[in-house]
Amino acid sequence: MWLLRHGESAGNVARVEAERAGLHTISILEREIDVPLSDLGERQSRALGRWLAETPERLPSVVLSSPYARARKTAELVIAESTLAQRNVSYLVDERLREKEFGSLNRLTKQGITAQFPQEAERYAQMGKFYYRPPGGESWCDVILRLRSVLHHIQLRYAGERVLIVAHQVIVLCFRYLLEDLDEAQLLAIDRGGDVANCGLTSFELGQAEDGRVKLRLERYNVVTPLVRAGEPVTTKPDDVANENG
Repeated sequence: MWLLRHGESAGNVARVEAERAGLHTISILEREIDVPLSDLGERQSRALGRWLAETPERLPSVVLSSPYARARKTAELVIAESTLAQRNVSYLVDERLREKEFGSLNRLTKQGITAQFPQEAERYAQMGKFYYRPPGGESWCDVILRLRSVLHHIQLRYAGERVLIVAHQVIVLCFRYLLEDLDEAQLLAIDRGGDVANCGLTSFELGQAEDGRVKLRLERYNVVTPLVRAGEPVTTKPDDVANENG
């Protein structure tokens, strides 16, 4: 199983600009689901696809994508550049892979959250990001719950196949939580170690657990070699400003 965060999005760029200007809100015209890739995000996605094409024996046979435009476009560009389109790859969009929902805090910078929702900022600080659920949004636990059903679906329908999942930073981290049997502290330690890069690739391969059972084991995390080799900038801005607080 391979996990890929989408390429840099117009929303990532707008968030950086808003934070630098000290603004409370992020200027994005589209619905959250429709925010597109930036020009750099498209180049990152193409670079990743070309890199995958260099190892045809390891190409995925199934690609699952978040329904968000930035993830779908990333998946489509990767498929086109990696020759997967000529290999009859199975490509499906799965709503369970969508971005973590931020509810009332959506499109607010850290300054905006503190100014407009001071009680929520305090509640977040008390509960921590793993369990904190913003008004009308999701906690990381909520995301993990829907990803459990994705894993069961993959086991039932795609056993023995190579699966590439194209989604979002929190999705990548929550899959690590599930596949590696992590606890809250271990997951948050990984998160504090740095953001998942746009088009950063994480892979799991079949191996043997300590109890002798066959399981997926982490092979590599957040690989950006394809971008570096292509001369494309590596970008790591999170979608969720709250990620910076933990």
